[in-house]
Amino acid sequence: MLKYFLTFVGAGLGGSLRLFMSSYINKIMPIYFPNGTLVVNTLGSFLLGVIIFGFDENKVLSSELKIFLTVGFCGGFTTFSTFSLETINLLKNSEFLLGGLNIVLSLVLCLGSIYLAYLIFR
Repeated sequence: MLKYFLTFVGAGLGGSLRLFMSSYINKIMPIYFPNGTLVVNTLGSFLLGVIIFGFDENKVLSSELKIFLTVGFCGGFTTFSTFSLETINLLKNSEFLLGGLNIVLSLVLCLGSIYLAYLIFR
């Protein structure tokens, strides 16, 4: 039961931080592109890599803290569903270049961020 509570609390904190950061980024950067989601997902991917490759593989985390940080916080902080919706909206509005750019940047930056964390801690 504890793991569900930890996931609940972590996801709430991660989701709240995601809303704050996305909103802030979208205020300071052009709104025609989903910059907030891209930045949050990239940071969240790097953070997940740091947690797994930096702490979990070195047995620094308890199983409870790992669930709180990975499934809870990172799961609440990052958002594949918002990325998907924003991409579909760009494509629906005939913004094919921006939609494709969002797909490519999201994949390259998010996968690259986790890989960077792996390289740092291996």
